[in-house]
Amino acid sequence: MSTLTAPTRSAATATLAAPTHAGSFVRDTAIVMTRELRPLRRDPFSIVFGMVQPLVFLGLFGPLLAGSLGGPAGGVWQWFVPTILVMTTLFGTSTTGANLLVELQSGAHERMLVTPLSRSSLLVGRALKEMVPLAGQCAVILVVMTPLSTFDLHLAGALLGFGMLAVFGVGLGALSYALALAVRKQDWMFWVVQQTFLFPLLILSGMLLPLENGPAWMRTAAELNPLAYLVNAEQALFAGDLWSRTVAGGWIAAAATAAVGLATGVRKMARSAD
Repeated sequence: MSTLTAPTRSAATATLAAPTHAGSFVRDTAIVMTRELRPLRRDPFSIVFGMVQPLVFLGLFGPLLAGSLGGPAGGVWQWFVPTILVMTTLFGTSTTGANLLVELQSGAHERMLVTPLSRSSLLVGRALKEMVPLAGQCAVILVVMTPLSTFDLHLAGALLGFGMLAVFGVGLGALSYALALAVRKQDWMFWVVQQTFLFPLLILSGMLLPLENGPAWMRTAAELNPLAYLVNAEQALFAGDLWSRTVAGGWIAAAATAAVGLATGVRKMARSAD
C-alpha cells in the first residue's frame, strides 16, 4: 500500500509544480475563491458585522482626529476614509493564514495539495476571498460618506484605489499563508508574529495620525515601510489625483508586496508538500 502511495504523492506534487497557462490559473483561482466564500453564505452575521465595523471606527475616531488635527472637517474625512479602507485590508488579509491553521489540523489542506490546482492559485484565491467583503465595506462607507458635503467622491480614483488594495492584499495574504505553514506545529506563534509586525507597520504608515510632526527616526522608518506608500497613494486617488508620483509609488509598493508574498508562499508550500 505504501509503495503505491509514494508515487501518487510524487505525481501530484509534480503536477502542482508544473507551470500552468493563464486560463488555467484564472480558473483555479476562481475555484479556490468560491470554495473559501462558501462558508460566508452560511454565516451572514460575520459579513454584516464586518461592514459595520469600519463605520463605527469612522464615527468614533474621526471626530477625535478632526479635533486634534484642526482645519476643515472635509479635509480630515478626505484623508481618513481611504485610510480606513487600507486598515480594513491590512487586518483582513493578514489573518488569511488563521483559516489555513484550521485546515492543517483537519487535514483539508493536504487534500487540497493533491488536487491539480496550482499552488499560486491556492494563495491568490484565499487572498481575493478577503477582498469580497472588503468591496462591500468600501461600498457601504462610500454610500454613507458621499452625501456629506465634507467628503468629495472621485469614483475613478476610488476604483483604482480598490484595485491597488487587491494587489497588495494578495501579497499580504500570501505572506500570512506562508507564516501559517511555518508555524503549523506551534500555531499560537502565528498570532504572536502577526501582531508583532502588524501594529508597527500600521503606526509607521501614518495611517492613524500624520507623521510629518513625528521624530526624525520615525519618518525615516516610514520611508522603508511599503504600507506608508500605499496609504499616501490611496489618499491621493480618493482626492482625484490619478497619475502622480505618489500614486506610482503606491502601485510599486503593492506590486512588490504581491511578488514577494507569492514567491515566499509558493516556496513554503512546496517545502510543506515534501
